[in-house]
Amino acid sequence: MTKIALVLRHVHFEDLGTFADPIREAGYEIRYSNVGDLGFPVGDPLEPDLLVILGGPIGVYEDAAYPFLAAERAFIERRLATRRPTLGVCLGAQLVAAASGATVFPSGVKEIGFKPVTLTPAGSDGPLRHLRNIPVLHWHGDTYSLPAAAINLASSDLIEQQAFAIGSNILGLQFHPEADCGDAFERWLVGHAVELAEARIDLPALRRDAKEHGSALQRSSRLMIGEWLTRLENP
Repeated sequence: MTKIALVLRHVHFEDLGTFADPIREAGYEIRYSNVGDLGFPVGDPLEPDLLVILGGPIGVYEDAAYPFLAAERAFIERRLATRRPTLGVCLGAQLVAAASGATVFPSGVKEIGFKPVTLTPAGSDGPLRHLRNIPVLHWHGDTYSLPAAAINLASSDLIEQQAFAIGSNILGLQFHPEADCGDAFERWLVGHAVELAEARIDLPALRRDAKEHGSALQRSSRLMIGEWLTRLENP
């Protein structure tokens, strides 16, 4: 039987990117659910074989402005209670952290651009080792406290918490290894135009970095997510 990967998407240009092919190659049919659409959440959070929660330009704590966040956290929390395979990226990682009892809060800095993360010993022993010394895309202004059951996998010079794992089945990535840094990268620049302007980001430099590092990041991220999928355990 075909396995189902349910992907919670907050903005259309932040999709699975380079993760899509490895997930399909692992035998999953990808189904997107657009968070915020009328009727979300849809279905049983325990039903998909894999749940992926993607990024977006909002804060986990902004329930008053975005009421769907409470329902989304509850959806994720129900799934995490069973330790079913779950992957969170950026906002998705923060939602997984919050649903695991951690606190998400503004970091006080905008970390936007390409640079490597520093792997912890646990990170070096797992799938993230494929990203060692690879400049990855950072795009966030929030961070999180480490969930009680989690292990920190990576940090940067600005943000201590960059990735965490809860067992073999739950992975949170604060950065964006999935970002397609080819032609699709322009969608990110347009979609986040206001944030980039406020943060005074040098757009030509960011484009150059995406072009310079995109191929290596794609190869490494495919290996990383592919290995993580092979390590998943029956909940």
